[in-house]
Amino acid sequence: MAKLIVKKFGGTSVADVVRIEAVADNVEAEIKRGNKVTVVLSAMGKSTDELIQLAKSINPEPDLREYDALVSTGEQISVALLAMALLKRGIKGKSYTAYQLGIRTNASHARARILEVEVSKITSELNAGIVPVITGFQGMNDQGDITTLGRGGSDTTGVALAVALKADECQIYTDVDGVFTTDPRVYEKARLLKNVSFEEMLELSSSGAKVLQLRAVEYASKYSLPLRVLSSFNNGEGTLVQEEKNIMERPVVSGISSIDTEAKLTIRGVPDLPGIAAKILSPISDAEIEVDVIVQNISAENNTDFTFTVDINDAKQAQEILTETSKSLGGGSVEVDEDIAKISVVGRGMRAHAGVASKMFQALALNEINILMITTSEIKISVVIKKSEMARAVKSLHDTFDLDKELDT
Repeated sequence: MAKLIVKKFGGTSVADVVRIEAVADNVEAEIKRGNKVTVVLSAMGKSTDELIQLAKSINPEPDLREYDALVSTGEQISVALLAMALLKRGIKGKSYTAYQLGIRTNASHARARILEVEVSKITSELNAGIVPVITGFQGMNDQGDITTLGRGGSDTTGVALAVALKADECQIYTDVDGVFTTDPRVYEKARLLKNVSFEEMLELSSSGAKVLQLRAVEYASKYSLPLRVLSSFNNGEGTLVQEEKNIMERPVVSGISSIDTEAKLTIRGVPDLPGIAAKILSPISDAEIEVDVIVQNISAENNTDFTFTVDINDAKQAQEILTETSKSLGGGSVEVDEDIAKISVVGRGMRAHAGVASKMFQALALNEINILMITTSEIKISVVIKKSEMARAVKSLHDTFDLDKELDT
């Protein structure tokens, strides 16, 4: 029976004409297997980065409506070129922008969220034997303005379309072979995972793993849509992200993620009163700045220090907001530290195994790595350390938990 497959290709996968021809070959092979295909593309190579720099050369803080209008143009080039490559092969490829298809988002420019996907046009095209080639990373708001979904947003477009189309699988093609036990660029012993649960992938993505955008995993998890991460450059099975009940292996620790693009902000000497955390974080949330690790120190003389981390690109704005908040609360100084990294140990088997935290902390201690902050969830332990110690910490923990060895069943 024919399957419906949504294939999303990232920027490196369509970086030039040679790579676009390879994508066309991939689509042609899928069609020859008797399946229907819808394709979602990112912009070619580094073209989005170049457009961003162009915008900032005009204004370091460009108007976000016009920013979205500019940076969304990259995907239009890649979808048109792939449609041409498919037509050359006798395949009815047809390019579409998210605007044309009615992928509706909220009004938040540069970090919009998809609200609704209209698929009647795509379904009609598929039934007519056409391969829709669709721009990722973008949508339109209720005012008819173009919006963009933030870094990695094409992943979310692919998943949202797959869900709306009731596709059998969403395949995400990148420049890596799949999801690894840790970043192979950080440690050469990283091992490719055959399967990973939605819950683990959510924790890995939120903790720094850059293979899949967090919102894409959230969307797939909500609708139980299988995701397969594959390489555009090498043949292989990749990694299947799916519901835990469908996975036989149950490792204590599945992977280690790392990120060094966050900043730590501390507000000193705020009153230690009920609701103080809400008063500090609400203005940050109102500015649509996402907060990660949070620590509140023990009260001393009815005052406390409050620390949290944000994306480094949001640090300046967060500092300005926090300074105003400190004044209104009668607090003290606001400090920013950009010399940090976050390491996270993730594994669904942690629920049933004690001692993972102590094993992790002992390994860091043996390597004389100081922990600045700690946060935990049911299947994750994260620590904030100095940026210069990130690679050493990842290697130590990867060895400590024997992640280079095949999983036991």
